[in-house]
Amino acid sequence: MPPLITIRKACKSYGEQVLLDNADVTISDSIKVGFMGRNGAGKSTLLRTILGEEQLDSGEIILHPSLRLGYLRQHDPFHPGETVLDFLMRDSGEPDWKCGEVAGRFELKGSYLNGPISAMSGGWQTRVKLAALLLHDPNLLLLDEPTNFLDLRTQILLEHFLRDFRAGALIVSHDRAFLSATCDQTLDLSRGKLNYFPGKVEGYLEHQKEKLLHEERTNQAILAKMRHLEDFIARNKARASTAKLAQSKSKQLEKLELNEIEVDIPVANIRAPKVDPRKGSALRCKEMSIGYPERIIAKDVNIEIDHGARVAIVGDNGQGKTTFLRTIVESLKPIEGEARWGHGCKLGVYAQHVYTSLPPKMTVLDYLHQKAARGKKDQEILDIAGAFLFRGPSARKDISVLSGGERARLCMASLLLSECNVLILDEPGNHLDVDTVEALADALVDFQGTVVFTSHDRHFMNRVASCVIEVRDGRVLNYNGSYQNYVTRVNDEIEAGEREISSQKTKAPTEVAQAKSATPKRSADPEKEIKLVEKNIARLDSQKKALTAKSKITHDTEEGLTILAEIETVSAELSANEDRWAELHAQIEGYEL
Repeated sequence: MPPLITIRKACKSYGEQVLLDNADVTISDSIKVGFMGRNGAGKSTLLRTILGEEQLDSGEIILHPSLRLGYLRQHDPFHPGETVLDFLMRDSGEPDWKCGEVAGRFELKGSYLNGPISAMSGGWQTRVKLAALLLHDPNLLLLDEPTNFLDLRTQILLEHFLRDFRAGALIVSHDRAFLSATCDQTLDLSRGKLNYFPGKVEGYLEHQKEKLLHEERTNQAILAKMRHLEDFIARNKARASTAKLAQSKSKQLEKLELNEIEVDIPVANIRAPKVDPRKGSALRCKEMSIGYPERIIAKDVNIEIDHGARVAIVGDNGQGKTTFLRTIVESLKPIEGEARWGHGCKLGVYAQHVYTSLPPKMTVLDYLHQKAARGKKDQEILDIAGAFLFRGPSARKDISVLSGGERARLCMASLLLSECNVLILDEPGNHLDVDTVEALADALVDFQGTVVFTSHDRHFMNRVASCVIEVRDGRVLNYNGSYQNYVTRVNDEIEAGEREISSQKTKAPTEVAQAKSATPKRSADPEKEIKLVEKNIARLDSQKKALTAKSKITHDTEEGLTILAEIETVSAELSANEDRWAELHAQIEGYEL
């Protein structure tokens, strides 16, 4: 396999922060690589240097002449009022049928395909970007945190897309489940070095643990031998009869060296608030309808959550997960019914984007002191700050200079200083790296209170959730199964849709052949035949326009797929008649095509 990208002795720094330090790596053709590293390690910077948007301080990046990069754009490349089909045709230059076929792989059909992109959620717009990316036929994809804010269904669609994608990919992600499902090899950026591992992310993490354990055991054995030699030398160096032997042992001691074990970057050690376990019902929702004055999101909500439960709220983006959370924390009033918390419930809320509203002029410690429960000692606050990696000078930073990940950690730290016994967490893992998310999961599993949360990180959801509530099709219901069962169900639904698309594709050639065979038989009189062909063209053109108009107003996915297949069939027949008209016209005019 030829190397598509070769990085040699790459160096890149920002001030005193070294991101790349003589880093080397080769990315080969048709290999999918999961790219890991702590927040701020330099992963996105490396992608930008590959794209030519930034320059290395020294070293080189060699791109193979056949390289066709596909980059998942983070900005919105859409025009105002543009439909999905319009954008795909404009962006790729491909015909409508080709764009519709590729869009269908991401469930962009019917009203989704022909409706305005501006009305779509961020997750659906990501599907549009992925379809556009595929239409450009790249042989290496660069994906920077592609699962951020994507719901489970879109994540699985992306997984299936990458599984079937025959070229290579370099994928930056903190989502271990996603990397494990899509990538066969692993790249890690740590302390400026690129470490390549020929295996999946779980194997890499296990390999790192085993390597560290082996080095520690080796050092323990060396230390034991050193102590033994030192003791022997101390007891025998003064004796004339053993002095020579002691001197020999001393030379042995000088040759012994401990393996240098790199001190790892500090890992968050998160502790949830200590609360007394409670029994009974923490929350009761009775005959509740949620939403807004102009639109009801869900109705007939009858949900009960017990004390001590860790409840995962699941459902596709736009179905109403955040609306449900806002309603139960009373930041949004129910349209009908009520949501009532049990006696003694103290709510702590972590909402999406809450970190954007932090006071910029306060320091980290000042903010934690302000948010801490009455009676919290200074040492407790320092301990929590340190657990979230705010140590030494970092604890005295102004909030204005903190990164998104640091602000997210600060919000979570302040929440855990509040001694709440009910935690409502909307996407708590966003902007947190793999190790911090894992530490947060450990803390929530140990928490004796109640947790209600949403997350797009499947590994986190599976670790934490003890029960599942699904928001879907205007209903909020207890899902009678584990989170893993829920993932399996969604995957089965997607695979069923993919099988149907596949069957449509296999059926289409037969329909096209029938359409072609239905074209008029060639006549000895070309002028007579051309009139018949012109009638067919007019009929088929009207039929295609009617089907296209129908596809723009349908809201049913299955109907949209059927209409798309009919449009392809009619287009093929129309094309055949237009070709025949050109042949007849040339025959009449006396020239050859």
